Order: sequence, then structure tokens, then C-alpha cells
Amino acid sequence: MQELLLIFCIVLVVGAVITALAVKAAALLFLIERYLTYASAAIIIGVMCFVGAEVFMRYVLNSPIPGHLEGSELLVCIIVFFAVAYTQSLKGHVGMTLIIESLPEKTKKILEIITLLLSVATCAILSYFSFKYAYNCWIIGDITMSPPFFPVWPSALAIPIGYMFLAMRMYLQALHLLVPDYYPANEIIAESALFTEEVTN
Repeated sequence: MQELLLIFCIVLVVGAVITALAVKAAALLFLIERYLTYASAAIIIGVMCFVGAEVFMRYVLNSPIPGHLEGSELLVCIIVFFAVAYTQSLKGHVGMTLIIESLPEKTKKILEIITLLLSVATCAILSYFSFKYAYNCWIIGDITMSPPFFPVWPSALAIPIGYMFLAMRMYLQALHLLVPDYYPANEIIAESALFTEEVTN
């Protein structure tokens, strides 16, 4: 119960900061999501090359690469969770909208806000407890079961990172639905973030 209270306090503080900073926080989040997605895409290419090399080594040279299966499995977690917030910003996640789409516009908007805020709370809880798991993996030195014994914690750490940024993204989307004039849509935020990046460079 104490942990849930701590999570609630953290969510309130982070939410207050994001609400106060508004567009600047949204632009920064967009850039972080963008670079995490680049990292995810780079890892996908790396895994493809790694698996291709393993197949070549196994069937052509009869010398399989040790730990290729465990290594690929660990990287899949990073691939998914690094890109999850960016996918949410594009509204690219699978959703069941058959009933919702038939509702009046105002009711649909209220339901979407409630769903987003509930999802923020859920992702915050998942982020907290998955971070505890990743930290525990690091403390005990958890490794894969077969050689070359990859550490588990880097892959486990991608989960709380993904959930944290996903929660922030959904909170910003809820703010936009509540006060659209003050909290701009993701497209405007993206343009602002790209402009900031160009000026910085």
C-alpha cells in the first residue's frame, strides 16, 4: 500500500511539472521518443544481421554462434519498449473502437480522457514495479542460462523506461483533449521540437 501511495505522489509531481511546462515538456518528450525509436530501429537491423550471421555460421561453417537465441530474445524487449511511446503519439496501437465510434462526440471525448488517465496510472504502476525488478536483476547479477551468459538487467530496464514515457505521452494526450487551445496536438509539438532541434544544431 505504501508503494502505491509513493507511485501516486510521483505521478502527481510529474503530472504537475508536465502541466506547468506544457509545450516545452511535450517537445522534449517528442525528441526523446524519436531518438528511442531510432535506437529501436538500429537494434532491429542489428538483430537481423546477427541472426543472419548465425544461420550462415551454423549451416555453412557448422559453427553456430553461442547464445544467439538468448541474446536476440533480450533485444526484442528493448526493441518493443523503446518504440512504444512514439507509437502511442501516432495513435498506432491496436484499439477496439466499434462501440466508441458510434457514441456522440462529447461522450466519446470523455471516455477517451478517462481511458487515457486510467492508462497513465496503470503504466506508472507497471513502470515502478518493473524498475524494481530490473534493479533486483542488477543487484543479484542475473544472467541468461547458457553461455556466454548475457546480463538480464539492460533488457529489463527497457520496460520501465518504455512505460514511463508511454505514461507521459498519454497524459499529454489527455491534457490536449481537456484543454485543446492551451495544450497543442502532437503534430504541432513535433514541428516545434524539430524546429528546436534544428536551431540547436
